Amino acid sequence: MRPKEERFYVVSASVLPEVILKTAQAKELLARGEAATVFEAAEKAGLSRSAFYKYKDGIFPLYAATQGKIVTLSMHLEHRAGILSKVLNTIAHVQGNILTINQGIPLQGMASVTVSLETAGIQVPMDELLNMLADINGVKNVEVVGQS
Repeated sequence: MRPKEERFYVVSASVLPEVILKTAQAKELLARGEAATVFEAAEKAGLSRSAFYKYKDGIFPLYAATQGKIVTLSMHLEHRAGILSKVLNTIAHVQGNILTINQGIPLQGMASVTVSLETAGIQVPMDELLNMLADINGVKNVEVVGQS
């Protein structure tokens, strides 16, 4: 009998229960060295140690799941000169290695763009890169659509 395959989802933090968010916070405190022990991290996050141990293997930040992988991003860009260039420069600035770029023909002033990038050398967490891209004037949305 084959072991049950584990499934993963990308979920907005706004819909997660508080205990899951506090577990993630405690793990980040430990990773950054702001807490020396699980007890200290759990206490700072306002979480019991038993809850931490219960959920610790089930929650991790997006960048931890994407480090050293190929990530495909889907974006909708306004059809104006220079926006795609700003997107590509932002990815290059954080040392993302762009593998493919696909841009559809602009319809109703918007272009659909898919970029695949290698994340092994990337200098920022993936969620931070997504925010940097979303902040570019003319980028209407950015989302991770796949990873390998």
